[in-house]
Amino acid sequence: MKGVTSVFWITLAIAIVMSFLGVLVPDSFENISGKWMNYISTHFGWYYLLVVTLFVIFCLYLIFSPYGKIRLGRQDDKPEFTYSSWFAMLFSAGMGIGLVFYGAASPVSHFLKTPPTAEAGTKEALEDSLRVTFFHYGVHAWAIYAIVALILAYFTFRHGKRGLVSSTLEPLFGKSMKGAWGKTVDILAVFATIVGVATTLGFGATQINGGFSYLLGLDNSFLVQLVIIIVVTFLFMISAYSGLGKGIKYLSNVNMWLAIVLFISTLILGPTQYILNSFTNTIGTYIQSLPTESLRLAPNDPQQRQWVMDWTVFFWAWWIAWAPFVGIFIARISRGRTIREFLSGVLLVPSIVGFLWFSAFGISGIDAQNKGTDIAGLPDEQALFGLFDTFPFSIVLSILAMVLIGTFFITSADSATFVLGMQTTNGSLEPGNTVKFVWGFFQSAIAAILLYTGGLQALQNALIIAALPFSIIMVFMIISFYKAIKKDKLRMDKKQQNPQI
Repeated sequence: MKGVTSVFWITLAIAIVMSFLGVLVPDSFENISGKWMNYISTHFGWYYLLVVTLFVIFCLYLIFSPYGKIRLGRQDDKPEFTYSSWFAMLFSAGMGIGLVFYGAASPVSHFLKTPPTAEAGTKEALEDSLRVTFFHYGVHAWAIYAIVALILAYFTFRHGKRGLVSSTLEPLFGKSMKGAWGKTVDILAVFATIVGVATTLGFGATQINGGFSYLLGLDNSFLVQLVIIIVVTFLFMISAYSGLGKGIKYLSNVNMWLAIVLFISTLILGPTQYILNSFTNTIGTYIQSLPTESLRLAPNDPQQRQWVMDWTVFFWAWWIAWAPFVGIFIARISRGRTIREFLSGVLLVPSIVGFLWFSAFGISGIDAQNKGTDIAGLPDEQALFGLFDTFPFSIVLSILAMVLIGTFFITSADSATFVLGMQTTNGSLEPGNTVKFVWGFFQSAIAAILLYTGGLQALQNALIIAALPFSIIMVFMIISFYKAIKKDKLRMDKKQQNPQI
């Protein structure tokens, strides 16, 4: 394949070996990876809370600092995509399918099964359920993505560097990033992308299967999930062939319109006033509790500490593990925007959309639960369909939800093939179709194999383990970026004072 580097072959080999482990010794692989994951979350929970808080603070600092005026590209560059297409693409790649999967399930679960502090089923647990969901899917999650995306976009479009994670570390480590150390960094980024998307394909197939099972009585079986993966693979291959400006852009816009229809329908058919009141109230408690919640570790309360490990630390590790894929994709679509514009958009818009979504679906789910429909008793992949069952036009809404899951599914896989193509062709901004198709095939094959053997959980554990070293790389990326941007700002100031320079 033209243009592929050794990173392609090494990461492909690692992914195949780990898939074989999932096939041959699924229980042992899951047990070992689970122990490593638990060890990391238990012993490095404090680190995850501190480092993610640092990411948020750094993003806010850049928004309000003079550096915010610097453009991701030449100062006269214009954005490649409109605001609507840009927001649609970054949202679809970053979190879309997760919101559909957990929109109703997550708040209901925190209300009745896993409340953070209050007694399950109480008024306090209800308020906490929405607040912690906002916290886990809000500004902190998007700050993790924003750090990687911003730094990659800055070095790629303003300094002409290759679109690789290793290239962002060159101001700090120099030529060593063009050798073995640089390849190691890029291999870790590619590995996280492969595993992250393979697990998403697997979980996405189970949710679509869950929808068919709930609506049509179809078996919840591997055969059905395999057919779903084959169909989705065929569709995202077509989308990948059409390129970034057509396939991913058009599908992302379709995603947003379908999501808007489902959201408005739920808002109107659900307890509208209750949803709006809860949204407003939770925004207030979310902002008020942000400093405390960001660093809450409960060292003197074993039960509370375990909750933080199981939820907050897990989420931070999960978003960090996804950061190479989502960050690289957001960087690619963000040329021409200022740092202030970029960070304000990436941090605030998707967070607010997510808050509205969880308010509508979460409060509707809790309301349905309190009125006698057992949403909490359904598997996560069926909670949304159980909620729609309580509404008029339930079949229409469920079909729309299935289509939305499918388009989010396709967009995520399509975006991933693009990112993998970039990362394994020396940072090419327009990777060839052949390499994208190869990655698309292997992503789907890995997901199918691990669904069949039950090794998907082990692969998810491996992804979380990979988050720890990548978080350290992110810290070095910030230092390297800050070093470069200070020089850049100094040059700009001198040029402003003396245009002849």
